[in-house]
Amino acid sequence: MASHKILVIDDSAVIRRMVRDMLPAGNFEVLEAKDGEQGLKQIREERPNLIMLDFLLPKVSGWEVFQQLDKISKTEGKMTPLVLMSGRKEEVAEKIAEPFEYFEFIEKPFEKKSLIEAIKTSMAKAKKWQPAGAAPPQAAPGGAAGGASAAEIKALKQQMAKMQAEINALKKQMSQVVTLIKTKLK
Repeated sequence: MASHKILVIDDSAVIRRMVRDMLPAGNFEVLEAKDGEQGLKQIREERPNLIMLDFLLPKVSGWEVFQQLDKISKTEGKMTPLVLMSGRKEEVAEKIAEPFEYFEFIEKPFEKKSLIEAIKTSMAKAKKWQPAGAAPPQAAPGGAAGGASAAEIKALKQQMAKMQAEINALKKQMSQVVTLIKTKLK
């Protein structure tokens, strides 16, 4: 019998089958849901060890499922590892601020290696989750209590560099638009 239940919530049968085929045989029982409503029902009934959630779903959106998972985690005092999937990361980042602290994100389409890494990372992140009101983890020796870890600082710096590159690209585009408008007005 499989040691882990993975619930794949995605409206695409192709993605659900792809995830099933990419996982090592025999280690996982893969459950499937084609929409958020069915996914929430299976979460309550099957108690999966890991959830792979598409962000854009019919009936109940991935965002709504995510919010329900957050409520369940707070009620039960533990986080179920979660891999959020989407073809457009910016749609996820509009609703949930990066860096994604307690779940992993994978952009569709993905390769087997990326999927396995996302699953491993989501499991590690879920272990770090603390219910609201719980005592925060102690700072490492020499570190400031409540301060950011080196990994968090690195992630923020990477995010800032990416945002700066996007700003520079937008400035360049704006300059091109202004130049075009000026030439059209002549």
